Amino acid sequence: MVESIVDVDYKEVMEYSLDPLIIHTDYKIIYINKAAEKLFQTTKEEVTGSSPLDIFQETSKGAIQNRILSAYEKPADVIEETVYRMDGTPVPVELYCHPVKMGERRAIQSYIRDITEKKAIEEKHQAVVKEINELSATIVPIMNETAVLPLTGKIDQEKAGQILAVIPEKVQKQKLNHLIIDFSGIYTFDRVVIDSLFKINRVLSLLGVKTIVTGLRPGMAIEAAHMHMDLSEIPAMADVKEALSYLGVHSTQ
Repeated sequence: MVESIVDVDYKEVMEYSLDPLIIHTDYKIIYINKAAEKLFQTTKEEVTGSSPLDIFQETSKGAIQNRILSAYEKPADVIEETVYRMDGTPVPVELYCHPVKMGERRAIQSYIRDITEKKAIEEKHQAVVKEINELSATIVPIMNETAVLPLTGKIDQEKAGQILAVIPEKVQKQKLNHLIIDFSGIYTFDRVVIDSLFKINRVLSLLGVKTIVTGLRPGMAIEAAHMHMDLSEIPAMADVKEALSYLGVHSTQ
């Protein structure tokens, strides 16, 4: 069997690796470790002797074939690819391969790292950035030097950081004196939200911009009290209309 080509001691080393490992030569798989069995939902016996190209989509096979040929001479660069489990499920992975010798034969050892979680985090970050960019574009001027920032959805730590990074610049560009931050689209009110509100208020204060909060539900105020957070330093109104009336009265004084 081709599996016997792999040294017994080296097999043990491979089995301790947390990364899926495949050894192949002449486009035939010689050996895979337990991590690879788990990733591909298969067994050594099922894949030994099959082509390593079988785990790739058709559109990638040509490039992977060339990569394998060059990897007999020197290690290949780490790349991202999509591979397929035995049941056809796609998995985003990082690939790295380098030459090895199995007795007198040249072979290639390929490292395959599942990056599903990494991709999910990247997609979440991109969605947050997109949402914040759209949010920042909705700072809507409603009267002279006054605008409304409507907040919606859930504010987590990442989203809060993006808001704090984007909003001050937008406010300066629009030359605002007052920013009404409307919370009527926010349904979860936790310490992250409150901290974000205080930070935005303080940064805008340094820029000479006064902040008014609208749309805070009674339950939100109760939650803030339970967290011993004092919101009294920021003017709060029931809605945007009331905030505009407040500004109209105070601007004439």
